[in-house]
Amino acid sequence: MIVEQYFEDYEIGFTRRTMGRTITETDIVLHAGQTGDFFPHHMDAEWCATQDFKQRVAHGTLILSVAVGMTATTINPHAMSYGYDKVRFVKPVFINDTITVEAKIVDKRDHPKRATHGIVSELVTVTKQTGETVLACEHIYLVAKKPV
Repeated sequence: MIVEQYFEDYEIGFTRRTMGRTITETDIVLHAGQTGDFFPHHMDAEWCATQDFKQRVAHGTLILSVAVGMTATTINPHAMSYGYDKVRFVKPVFINDTITVEAKIVDKRDHPKRATHGIVSELVTVTKQTGETVLACEHIYLVAKKPV
């Protein structure tokens, strides 16, 4: 779906929430193959059984990637991702945990060098079925201002 929104149209406090997505063993294996991260924390069930969590942990970067994809439900031709700040892997996600994502607009400001654009920041919070926050970050957008 295409939604045309200029910088002026964004409102601080606007919040979007996703449906759930269950993280599977296949997700972890595919992510390991794509990134080359085959650390035993993600891949070795026997070794993990001897560690604190007693089971394999999903890659933090997997959860970040899936969460970003879950929020990418519309195309705005006037905005683009400008990056992510303050990414924190707060709690582990295990195989068969279901995550949901909340994205809340928390700031908007003029771009320091481009008078035709602004910066919009949203706080992205990922929780699992227990209600625990597992990941948090700031997603930054570069957004065109309305033409004058």
